[in-house]
Amino acid sequence: MEIRRGHDQTLLMLATVLTCFGIVMVYSSSSIMAAEKYADGFLFLKRQGIFACIGLLLMAGLMHVDYHRLRRLAVPLLLLCTLLLVVVFIPGVGVRAGGASRWIRLPFFSLQPSELAKLGLVVFMAHSLARKGEKIKTLKVGFLPYMVLLAVLLVLVLAQPDLGGAATMGVVALCLLLVAGSRWRHLFGVVVLALPFLYFLVMNVDYRRRRIMAFLNPWDDPTDTGFQIIQSWIAFGTGGWFGNGLGEGKQKLFFLPEAHTDFIFAVVGEELGFVGVVVTAALFLVLVLRGIRTAVHAPDEFGRYLAFGLTVLIGIEAFTNFAVVLGLLPTKGLALPFLSYGGTNLVCTLMEVGILLNISAKLPGEVR
Repeated sequence: MEIRRGHDQTLLMLATVLTCFGIVMVYSSSSIMAAEKYADGFLFLKRQGIFACIGLLLMAGLMHVDYHRLRRLAVPLLLLCTLLLVVVFIPGVGVRAGGASRWIRLPFFSLQPSELAKLGLVVFMAHSLARKGEKIKTLKVGFLPYMVLLAVLLVLVLAQPDLGGAATMGVVALCLLLVAGSRWRHLFGVVVLALPFLYFLVMNVDYRRRRIMAFLNPWDDPTDTGFQIIQSWIAFGTGGWFGNGLGEGKQKLFFLPEAHTDFIFAVVGEELGFVGVVVTAALFLVLVLRGIRTAVHAPDEFGRYLAFGLTVLIGIEAFTNFAVVLGLLPTKGLALPFLSYGGTNLVCTLMEVGILLNISAKLPGEVR
């Protein structure tokens, strides 16, 4: 891959290493299950490898395309994402699995529109906030329009249902408004107003309420709601300092649910130990810090908001997944960027890194 001198090569290296590491961990965590269920132990490895190639190609393309061109696509991309969020509910087109309608059936794979919507929201808000200037401090012009837009997207995502994805979008949007200069009282007010709705969404839905109870004391129901987090703890506990060795984990053998997707970090803990966990978390931390550095030194407001939004998006997803798998937050299906099996998430994450790399190439010479 040809690299222009100005690109942040540390960021590029981190994304490449995490992607390759993710492919290895997907195979390690899924091979036995895939062989048992699908008679092909390499099934998820092959699929993740294909998506990684697609994502890396898109990343390479986006890192060489001036990020300012995205401003022309901001509105069409957001409209497309909104349309796709509606399409998931069309019978025969949308794919329903595990009680949720989050995917669109395509010839060779299933597309998850909420992942693309996160990217679309960041691009649109970066474009719009860069135009608002000081008007961002006003309620009618600088705040309420974004709340209306966010409400529409969140309703569509929550209807799937996907509370984790909706929460991620909400936090990213509020973070962007914060750095753009929105008034604290506006942000605080919307958070306070959202709390009763969040309480209703959690406590009035049986499986979500049970997850909260399991989070508070998983041992009350160790064979059902508390099973997943207990198995995750066992994986981390048996990994010790240096792990049992790559491919030698036992919890993935039909004990730990979603071992190759949402709980792949637990497999890292069991097979690579405390050292592997710390190194993985450190890679994400450095990636986030490089993204923030790019945002701080971006040459214009659009680049600043765009880099910040994309960095926050990747960072929130990663560290929320860490917290869930470690039992620091209630169990919620949220992919670990780069590592979890899932084509849409991997491709979108690599596209986000590609945009960050392009912005990094425009930084002042003394910063590079």
